[in-house]
Amino acid sequence: MTALLQRPGYEPDRLLRVAEKLPCRDVQAGILLSLMGEPGQYSYPSIFIYGHRATGKSHVIHTLLKELELPYATISCVECISAALLFEQVLLSLFGSDAASMLPRSPSLSDFVRIYRQQCSQSPAKQTRYIVLEKAELLRDMDANLLPALLRLQELVEDNVTVTLLSEIVWDTFRPNTGCFEPLLLHFPDYSKGELQQILSQDSHPSYSAELYSSYINILLGVFYSVCRDLRELRHLAALNFSKFCEPLEEGKVKEGDTHKLWRNIEPHLKKAMQTVYLREVSSVQWEQLQQMEEKETGAVRGLSAHAHVELPYYSKFLLIAAYLASFNPARTDKRFFLKHHGKIKKTNFLKKHEKTSNHLLGPKPFPLDRLLAIFYSVVDNRVAPTASIFSQISSLVTLQLLTRVGHDDQLDVPKYKCAVSLDFIRAIARTVNFDIVKYLYDFL
Repeated sequence: MTALLQRPGYEPDRLLRVAEKLPCRDVQAGILLSLMGEPGQYSYPSIFIYGHRATGKSHVIHTLLKELELPYATISCVECISAALLFEQVLLSLFGSDAASMLPRSPSLSDFVRIYRQQCSQSPAKQTRYIVLEKAELLRDMDANLLPALLRLQELVEDNVTVTLLSEIVWDTFRPNTGCFEPLLLHFPDYSKGELQQILSQDSHPSYSAELYSSYINILLGVFYSVCRDLRELRHLAALNFSKFCEPLEEGKVKEGDTHKLWRNIEPHLKKAMQTVYLREVSSVQWEQLQQMEEKETGAVRGLSAHAHVELPYYSKFLLIAAYLASFNPARTDKRFFLKHHGKIKKTNFLKKHEKTSNHLLGPKPFPLDRLLAIFYSVVDNRVAPTASIFSQISSLVTLQLLTRVGHDDQLDVPKYKCAVSLDFIRAIARTVNFDIVKYLYDFL
């Protein structure tokens, strides 16, 4: 047990179990224990914990509260869509169903405070009570007085209670415009590559040695660390591809120490899987079945991002085609490709002499929304009205990470995008709508 987790008032055995369950988070756990103090002491009224997804915020706070057997209530702001549900869950977790049933049908904040104080007078707190609010940024969409009241709930109910807010956004963005009580801030940084290696290596397979699984995780991080640092996604990818990594071992072709041959066997599978990180186009079981079926039929590995499984609406496909053309064609060529009566343009004049580098080698370039729509209306088969459905499909393509938003979110007048798919991917999409995209690409003239 590290010195950071040695605190008076808590049993050493419990703190030792906490340290074992929180690898690479002993610093943050130690700071939280310092803020919480001894069980019978008054703690700070509110704590704001923030950090990116899968950085251990919920795991650390829940492990501390559960292992140290402290009274707490965990509230998901995704599930509690109203203040009434939130009040009910808090009273139910801390005082039981009788206290929750005392709430009126549409309770106000004053009703919640009144009932909470009544329950405190009947059962005073022997140690600090904790209220943990997950996805706390959703509180900003509720009543304006709810967040300021929760931050100083200890003062309102006159009880030893601490409200802990967990969020993925920073406090400067979270803070209400009207002002409020300032909580203590605690940041959870992203895991480093070495920390991810240490955490993921703990999930070793019982049929193989820990050294083999550790070398497999090292190979996995070498491929995915530059594009994904989400612990949950990496754990999913590790479990998904480990059986393929061990195939040569099961067939007796290589030994555990021959890492180079194992790497050569798994490399094409990992590179295929990298194309659809976060997308989850098919489930793990479906992907394994597809791989087995395809290897029996053709002997070729297609991986997670098989084009046949990418299902998009009809107009979304044309929007993606238009985005690809806008990203890889210079803007001055739009007249040549998409205007019917553009006049005669000599190829020698059209192709600038100094433009010898392929646009596909330079990568996708950003384009404004109006240019995307102009190309879309030129390539789509029939007339399409500029309805809200078209704009929502653009947002869906951004959510799927097929398009990338460029610039700040507050630029609503002229948003810019970049296409984030490969040439093979867009050619497969274009074939499904009988569109020859190569004829409209500047690099293939």
